[in-house]
Amino acid sequence: MIEVEALTKRYGSTTAVDGLTFTARPGTVTGFLGPNGAGKSTTMRVVVGLERPTSGATRVDGRRYADLPAPLHAVGVMLDARSVHPGRTAYKHLLAMAQTHGIGKARVREVIAQTGLEPAAHRRAGTFSLGMGQRLGIAGALLGDPQTLILDEPVNGLDPDGVLWVRRLVRELAAEGRTVLLSSHLMHELALCADRVVVIGRGRLLADATVSDLAGESGTLEEAYLRLTSDSVEYTAGGAR
Repeated sequence: MIEVEALTKRYGSTTAVDGLTFTARPGTVTGFLGPNGAGKSTTMRVVVGLERPTSGATRVDGRRYADLPAPLHAVGVMLDARSVHPGRTAYKHLLAMAQTHGIGKARVREVIAQTGLEPAAHRRAGTFSLGMGQRLGIAGALLGDPQTLILDEPVNGLDPDGVLWVRRLVRELAAEGRTVLLSSHLMHELALCADRVVVIGRGRLLADATVSDLAGESGTLEEAYLRLTSDSVEYTAGGAR
């Protein structure tokens, strides 16, 4: 479970996240939506300890990320699939991650197969297409067999088969009782795979509802999102996004 409680994050005079509260629960795919500059990435970075909150708190399974004894086993994270050394092969990248938590080579081979990376496992990551890079990022998130997953734009760059695969994957993970927080700009895709949607704008909560309840007011999830965010504007300062 992911808990975000009265979270505020400021960069100088810019408030990236402003008193945000929501919970992503086990057995649920929670879609995380907002315009560019709304504070989505900042929120996710605070959850996984890459940023410190100005005030408020975030927890994974009741603990701060920094207090988790084995983070890779607790929460799988893909925030930037491009953050891989371009000279490493996919296999060696995942193996290096695995060794930080005592995870064996067999599990590395499992996630390579699960994410369809077998044909490219021994290619350098710098040669990967955007879609293959996304698969490698997802493989890294799955490596520790975590109960919680945070995936930022996981279908970005994937072909139609890849998009269907991600949809099935997140639904299967939720069906196993895991928590999935999924950020995406593809409203149609979220409408098909998410159970709940958290919408933020200018760092503040705009909606936290089931997909059907939110879409029911406007007819479609996209229409509801546009109505909620119509007065939100883009801004970037000091990493706010």
